[in-house]
Amino acid sequence: MSNQPAALTPGATRASQGEYMFDLGTADKILGGPDYSTAHGPCIEGERMMVGLMRMKAGTGAEPHSHPNEQWIYIMEGTFSATVGGKTIDAKPGSVVYIPANTIHNGRATPEADVVFFTCKDTSHSLHGIKVK
Repeated sequence: MSNQPAALTPGATRASQGEYMFDLGTADKILGGPDYSTAHGPCIEGERMMVGLMRMKAGTGAEPHSHPNEQWIYIMEGTFSATVGGKTIDAKPGSVVYIPANTIHNGRATPEADVVFFTCKDTSHSLHGIKVK
């Protein structure tokens, strides 16, 4: 039995000691926010950081939510229309979106195409946020 702690995010892959490379193309896929988001893809967690390669189908997205960890989102494909802290943005491939800790945000893929994004968070909280009521 491993002494490695379990992943904070249910279904995420937890890095083990001596494990230095992961194939995001074959890693198990999870929902980025099961009760508020259509984002899905693999998530890998280390001791202090986690990464995910997520996809949102065209015209779908995430409802307003927040989380106690900050987040970076790098747009690889499509256009991500979002509101972060009350400011509206349209992020296209090559854009990096910063979401400060405890900031209410939401976003969606435009109707024209899916959005694919690479995301990073610290492990002070799981990948999943808290839906705004």
